[in-house]
Amino acid sequence: MSAFEYKKAVSDIPHKPGVYQFWDTEGILIYIGKAKDLRNRVGSYFNKDNQMNGKTRVLVSKIRKISFTIVDTEIDAWLLENSLIKKHQPRYNIMLKDDKTYPWIIIKKEAFPRVFWTRKMVKDGSTYFGPYASVGMMHTILDLIKETYPLRTCNLPLTDKNINEGKFKVCLEYQIGNCKGPCQAYQTHDDYDNGIEEIKDILNGKIGNVIRDVKQVIKNSVEQLNFEYAHQYQLKLQVLEKYQSKSTVVNSAITNIDVVSIASDERYAFVNYLKVMNGSIIQTQTIEIKKRLDETDEELLTIAITEFRTKFHSTSKEIIVPFDIVLLDTNLKFTVPKLGEKKKLLELSQKNVLFFKKEKLNQYEKLNPDLRTDRILTQMQKDLRLTQLPKHIECFDNSNFQGQYPVSAIVVFKDAKPSKKDYRHFNVKTVEGPNDFATMEEAVYRRYKRMLEEEGTLPQLIIIDGGKGQLSSALTSLKKLGIDKKVTVIGIAKRLEELYYPGDSYPLYLDKKSETLKVIQQLRDEAHRFGITFHRKKRDQGTLKTELEQIDGIGKTTADKLLRHFKSVKKIKEASEAALAEVLNKKQVQTLLNYFKQ
Repeated sequence: MSAFEYKKAVSDIPHKPGVYQFWDTEGILIYIGKAKDLRNRVGSYFNKDNQMNGKTRVLVSKIRKISFTIVDTEIDAWLLENSLIKKHQPRYNIMLKDDKTYPWIIIKKEAFPRVFWTRKMVKDGSTYFGPYASVGMMHTILDLIKETYPLRTCNLPLTDKNINEGKFKVCLEYQIGNCKGPCQAYQTHDDYDNGIEEIKDILNGKIGNVIRDVKQVIKNSVEQLNFEYAHQYQLKLQVLEKYQSKSTVVNSAITNIDVVSIASDERYAFVNYLKVMNGSIIQTQTIEIKKRLDETDEELLTIAITEFRTKFHSTSKEIIVPFDIVLLDTNLKFTVPKLGEKKKLLELSQKNVLFFKKEKLNQYEKLNPDLRTDRILTQMQKDLRLTQLPKHIECFDNSNFQGQYPVSAIVVFKDAKPSKKDYRHFNVKTVEGPNDFATMEEAVYRRYKRMLEEEGTLPQLIIIDGGKGQLSSALTSLKKLGIDKKVTVIGIAKRLEELYYPGDSYPLYLDKKSETLKVIQQLRDEAHRFGITFHRKKRDQGTLKTELEQIDGIGKTTADKLLRHFKSVKKIKEASEAALAEVLNKKQVQTLLNYFKQ
C-alpha cells in the first residue's frame, strides 16, 4: 500500500451518502460501491482489523485512486450505483446475468388503438405495459383481451375523414366476429374506447373493477329486456372471472407492493421479484447474480431491488423482504411479514427462487460435475464447522453376534464419493466378549497407526457410527497417536441422526433434507453394509467350522481344509462326491455325505 496514500484520500471524503469508485494504476475503474456514509465505508477497506476475504484483499491492493459522488439520499445512491455498474461493468462488481430484452404490451396511440406486443419501446405517445419476464403470462393476457374485446388488428389509417369517404371495407376479421368494423363506422369511438379503458384496468391488475362494470351492464340490459346484449356480456364475464380466479393469489386489498426474496451460495445468488397489484401478480422475474467479493445477501438484495424497480417502473411504497434492510428513506417501507397475506406472498417468492436456484445449479453441474463436488464439500465444511474441505472422509462401524465374531469396517469417501479400493475391515484381536467401545478403540488405533507408519495422508473428517461412548473410544486412540488435533472426528447416533462432537454435551441436528446429512448417512449405511457382509461371511464360516468339527471323523484340520477349498457352507453341501474326494479320503467323503443327507 506504500504507493497509495489512502489516509489522505479517505480524509478528503465527506460523511455523506453517495457512490464511491476505485481505480487501479492504469486508470481502469475496478469497483463501484454505495454508502450512507462515504468516509466510513471507504475507510473500512483499509482498516487492518477488518477481516477481509482473499478477493477483497486483492482489490484493495490494486487501488490507486478513489473518486466519489455525493447524493441527497440513500435511495439515490442505490439508483446511481446500479446505473454506473451497468455502464462500466467493473471487474470486481457482481455480474447480473440478465441480458434479455423482455416484451411489452402496447396500446398504440392512434384512432381505434391496436393492442399487441413488442420488444421495442418507441416514444410516440403510445402506452406500454410491462416488461413481461414471463412471455407465457403476456400471451395469456393478450389471449384474454382478444377473447373478450373485439379489436381491430389492421394498420389502416382510420381517421374520421377516411371512414366518412368510405375508403375501407370490412375484412374477414369482421365476418368471424373478431372486430366490430370501425373502418366502416359500424363501431363508434366511444364504444371502442370504453373497451380500451377496461383493457388498461386489466393490464394494471384492476380486473375487479372491470368485472363490476360488466355485471352492471348485464343488469341494465336485462332490465331493458335486451337479452342478446346481456348474453354477450355474460360470456365476457365468464372469461374475466375465470382469468381472475387464476391470477388472484391474495386479497385484492393489497393494491401495489413489490416482493423480493433471495437464495445464495458461495458463488451465485438468485433473486426473485413479484409485482402485486390488487391481489394479482402482474410481473415476475428471477435473476442470477455472480458474486465477486463475498457480498452479503443484504447487499445483493438491495442491488437487485434497484434493478427490478427500474426495469418494471415500480412506484410501490412498500417492499416485502425476507429480512430487515436498513434504509433511511421515508418514501419507502420494508416489511418482513410474520403471517397473513403478505407472508403468503413472501413464501411464494421464496418457492420460486429456490426452484430457479436448483434448476440453474443442476444445469451448471451437468456441464461441469466438479462444481457439484465443490458445492457439497463447501456445504459440509460450513454445516459441520470444519477448518478445511472434507475431501477425504472415513467412517467406522462395528458388527458382532452376541459377542461372537466381532469385526470392524471402514469405508472411505473421496470428493464426496465412495472410494471402494480403500475400504478395509479388521478382525478384532484384543477384545473379548461384546465390548463395542473397546472394539472401536482398537479399530481406530490400528487404522491410523498403520497410516502414520506408511506416511499416508490423514482424512479431514472421521465419522464414528455410534453415540458418545464410541466417539470417546475413537478419540482415545487418536490421542494415543497424537493426531487428535489434526483431524475432526464426529459420532452419529442412529435413532435421531444426532451428530456429536468430542467434549460437546449437546448434539448437532442438521436439516433432514440437507446434502451434508445425506452424505453422512450414505457413509454410515455403506460402512454398515460393508461391515455386515464381512461379519456374516465370518460367522457362516465359524458356524460351519464348529458344525463340521462335531462330525465323527472330521477334525479341526479337515474342517479348515474344506473351508479353504469350497469357501462357503452352500458350496460344501452342493459339492459332488468327486469334488469332495479332492480334499477328503473315501471314508470322510461318505461320512460327510451321510451327515448332510440326515
